[in-house]
Amino acid sequence: MKTLAHISRILVGITFIFSGFVKGIDPWGSTYKFTDYFNAMGLEWLTWAAFPLGVLLSFAEFAIGVALLWNVFIRFFSWLALLFMAFFLPLTLWIAVKNPVTDCGCFGDALVISNWETFYKNVVLIVLSILIFSKRKTLAKSGKGKLNYISSAVFTIVYIGLVVYSYNHLPIFDFRPYKVGVNIPEAMSYPDDAEQEVYENIFYYRNKNTGEVEKFSEDDYPWQDTINWEFDDMESNLVQEGYKPPIHDFTITTPDDENIIDFFIYDENYVFMVVAYNLEKSNTEIQPEINQLAEWTQENNFSFIGLTSTLLDNSLKFAEENNVPYEFFNCDEITLKTIIRSNPGLVVLKNGTIVGKWHYNDIPTPAEFQKEFMNK
Repeated sequence: MKTLAHISRILVGITFIFSGFVKGIDPWGSTYKFTDYFNAMGLEWLTWAAFPLGVLLSFAEFAIGVALLWNVFIRFFSWLALLFMAFFLPLTLWIAVKNPVTDCGCFGDALVISNWETFYKNVVLIVLSILIFSKRKTLAKSGKGKLNYISSAVFTIVYIGLVVYSYNHLPIFDFRPYKVGVNIPEAMSYPDDAEQEVYENIFYYRNKNTGEVEKFSEDDYPWQDTINWEFDDMESNLVQEGYKPPIHDFTITTPDDENIIDFFIYDENYVFMVVAYNLEKSNTEIQPEINQLAEWTQENNFSFIGLTSTLLDNSLKFAEENNVPYEFFNCDEITLKTIIRSNPGLVVLKNGTIVGKWHYNDIPTPAEFQKEFMNK
């Protein structure tokens, strides 16, 4: 039983560390996920707390995981692990049943699992947590080494440093479909053998004699019997998911609602895209540097555009107030948040491939861009 308790401690510790790490290095991703939950639950007034809660949850998971893995302060952290799972087990059951969001976000973008898979995972974790808790005194006796405390402290300090770095720049690991090196046209394409979505059609016909509406399947609906039945309604239910390409929701639209994405993702030259999901929340201190880069690209016949979900009138106002020398086009807010965790951020394409991404703290000067990409 002692061996099983140690195995449980290690398994739960690694799971918590992984979950806390992948969310911690992407603090804005965690913020967006909390915001999704608040909106789904009708708690929009709590969105102000999304960022601190995201950071706090990630740190708590990582700290619990480190304590369990290195067997330090096990009596205290076994309590926390059990309370943690006791809270999230019923919550994830509710999420699985009600499906307010399609992805729970428990492993960030690193590992996307269904809501029911999340619940089953938590069932296993709470069983292991109960075992750890029941053997906490026995486990504590074998966790007295100084190396354990030093290792856990180093792990935690490094983690905090990586979180701070990722907040001020970009996540050190990019698990999203728009990471550097991805070719957007390829990521948007469907293989020839891609599985298709399968729908079940339900037909409702009204009986002309009784006036009652009855439900029929595709196999037995009375479409030919126009004497006794008349069509009332139809519904289609998805019964099997089809293949969905990694990038499936990326459009670039003009004020006339024309999608012009092909003009940029097939350009053989460099294409510079300033991504600002919300111009009203965009950091404007870096705007002079962005404008300078835009002017340089235009002198070298490179495309330079802005992508935002902000309405046209507000975009024009922003451009006028900040002397913006490039044109803004519209894109879905969620897509822009997925592309880059910075508002604004810079993405550069060439032949449809993402060759660089920069947080607004790291926007390159023309000289820096030339040195990195053009003087090779």
